[in-house]
Amino acid sequence: SRTQPPAGLFHYRSSPDAADDEVFARGARSLAPGSGDRGRKQHRKVAKEPFRVLHAPNLQDDFYLNCLSNSCSDVLAVALGRIVDLWSARTERCTQLCDLGPRYGCTSVAWSQDGELLAVGRHNGEVQVWDAARSRRVRTFNCHERRVGALAWNGHTLSTGSRDHDILQHDMRQSAPHYARLRGHNQEVCGLSWSPDGQQLASGGNEGFVCIWSAARSSIASPVHRFSESEAAVRALGWSPHQRGLLASGGGTADKCIRFWNTLTGNLVSSQPTGAQVCNLAWSKNVDEIVSTHGFSLNEVVIWKYPTMTKVATLSGHCARALHLAMSADGRVIITGAGDETLRFWHAFPACSRRLGFSDLRSGPSSLGRTIR
Repeated sequence: SRTQPPAGLFHYRSSPDAADDEVFARGARSLAPGSGDRGRKQHRKVAKEPFRVLHAPNLQDDFYLNCLSNSCSDVLAVALGRIVDLWSARTERCTQLCDLGPRYGCTSVAWSQDGELLAVGRHNGEVQVWDAARSRRVRTFNCHERRVGALAWNGHTLSTGSRDHDILQHDMRQSAPHYARLRGHNQEVCGLSWSPDGQQLASGGNEGFVCIWSAARSSIASPVHRFSESEAAVRALGWSPHQRGLLASGGGTADKCIRFWNTLTGNLVSSQPTGAQVCNLAWSKNVDEIVSTHGFSLNEVVIWKYPTMTKVATLSGHCARALHLAMSADGRVIITGAGDETLRFWHAFPACSRRLGFSDLRSGPSSLGRTIR
């Protein structure tokens, strides 16, 4: 196994230059042969090269870890083995948040919606919650028996998913370590994501299940829906910000499909083969498009137009699986991380409104081309 250094290293280099099933079903119909989008010229151009590349040693090449998260203030959290580093796009300053020690490194990171708290999962089942502005740990949960690879916030609630098959609900306002234990998977919980309205939690498991949990029934340990169509692990989960109850899920190497679900009725809307392991899914905030990142065997990043699932752009450059994904606060830039130990910054989506963030970064080297402590 690779020896982990005692600190994270970031080095920059320049790049080469409604509930109605009828509404949901439009996507399925548009995939039929002869659909109108076939051969239609794509008018929106997407740069095929990243505008910045960040070298990140010890960025893990593990399908079950979630090592990247960006806050509403454009502070990027990156798990680099035992180290968690924070980099602010607005100030171009970086700090080391914590060093977890040599034995149990970081397996997941996730920002709270207000950007004040960062949850950190570990290999030993521990979850730490940090006040990032003060560099102070405020809570520690020792409720899981095995690694915690999935984290998701919903207001004051932190949901944690583990290799022990369980999902735990923690209320940061309560002294109790957790208020609910959700059991719907019989293998590792690979992905967690709350719906934009905070009413439903989606979970993906290594056995291929996608479970939908109701926030209103948080004390009930059974899912509202359980989808078992995937033939491989489901790590990639993404809720549409444009249509209530529309969830996208992606399957692993033996499946390679993106599926769209109406979680209000429990129906499958459509399925899109991709030809590669689906590692992440994220919807654009500004247009009705979705981005997927892929592993075996293409290692690509693909932007799709929904509901036609016409490819807007295919972005190549990673030499290993694109396992990690984050999006800028303004919704214009995506950041992808891979087992090749690089983070790549792409101009992926059009602007919604003018806002200072990743999109305003210079394309060349910055003052951060140094070791960050």
